[in-house]
Amino acid sequence: MRDNLRSQVIQLMRAASTEITVSDEPLLPALKANLPAGSSVHVAHTPKNSLDQVVDISLKVQQTGLRACPHIVARRIQDEVSLRTALQSLAQGGVDQVLLVAGDRQPPLGSFSSTLEILDSGALVDAGIRRIGVAGHPDGHPAVDSLTLWQALADKQRYGERTGISVQIVSQFSFNPDAVYAWQRDLASHGITLPVRVGIAGPTPLIKLLQFAVRCGVGTSVRTAAQALASAKSVSNLATSPEQHVLGLARAHDAGDYAQLTAPHFFAFGGTLKTVQWMHRLAEGGFEVDGELKLAAGMERMADG
Repeated sequence: MRDNLRSQVIQLMRAASTEITVSDEPLLPALKANLPAGSSVHVAHTPKNSLDQVVDISLKVQQTGLRACPHIVARRIQDEVSLRTALQSLAQGGVDQVLLVAGDRQPPLGSFSSTLEILDSGALVDAGIRRIGVAGHPDGHPAVDSLTLWQALADKQRYGERTGISVQIVSQFSFNPDAVYAWQRDLASHGITLPVRVGIAGPTPLIKLLQFAVRCGVGTSVRTAAQALASAKSVSNLATSPEQHVLGLARAHDAGDYAQLTAPHFFAFGGTLKTVQWMHRLAEGGFEVDGELKLAAGMERMADG
C-alpha cells in the first residue's frame, strides 16, 4: 500500500503544472532544472503586465523545453485584432495551449467580457491552438451563480467536441480537499466529463495565502483556514497542506476513484523558486509516506543546495 502511494505521488508530480508571472523570467533556468521536460508552465497575465509581455515570456518558456500555457484574460484584451495577433505569435513559436480566464477588470478593456466570447470569435481555431484550459470553482464564485457556472462548463465542453480542441478544467485552489471531491461528483452529475487539473496552493506562508484566497473569493475555504491562523504559521502546519492534498489525490487514484482529477496544478503566489524546488523533491521521490507525506530531510538539503 505504501509503495503504491509513493508511485502514485511520483506519477502525479511528474504530470503536475505550475505558473509564473512575467517578472519570473530570470527564474527560467531554475524551472528547466527542476521540472520534467514538457511540463506545463502557465504564464499569468497580471494587471500590471501587457498581453505582449505574456506572449514574450511564454515563447521563452517554450524555448526551454517546457510547455508554455499563457493566460488569455478576456477583460484585459484590447480588441480581436490584438487577440489574433497574440495567438498567431504564440502558435508560430510552438505554443499550442492557453488558459482562458474572464478576469475581473471593470469595465473590460475592450470588446471581450467573457471566455465564451473568446471562443465564439473563432480566433483559437484559426491560430491552430490545440488545447485550452478553462476555470473550475470547487468553492463557487463570488460573482457568478452556480447555474451559470455549470452552463458555462457545458458550453465549453460542447465547444471542444465541435472544434476538436482538447479542453481541460484547471480548478481554483481550495483549502478543503473534501470540497474538491464533492465538486468532482457534481461534475459527473452535470454531465461534465472534461479532465481536471486540481488547483493546489504550493508551499506558502499562511497569512499570505489567506490574502490571495480572499482576493480570489475562495469561499468557505477561507473561513476554514482562518480558524487555524492562531495556531499555525504556515500551510505546512495545516491538515490541508499541499503535501496532504497531493497524498489525498494519490489515495483516490490508488483506489481507482476520481480518475477525472488527472493531475495537480500548483499556485506559487510569488514563491516560484520555492514551489518548483518543492515539486522537484516530490517528483524525485524525496519523501516518506507514513500516515502523512513528509519531505525527506536529506533530499530537501540537496534540492536547496
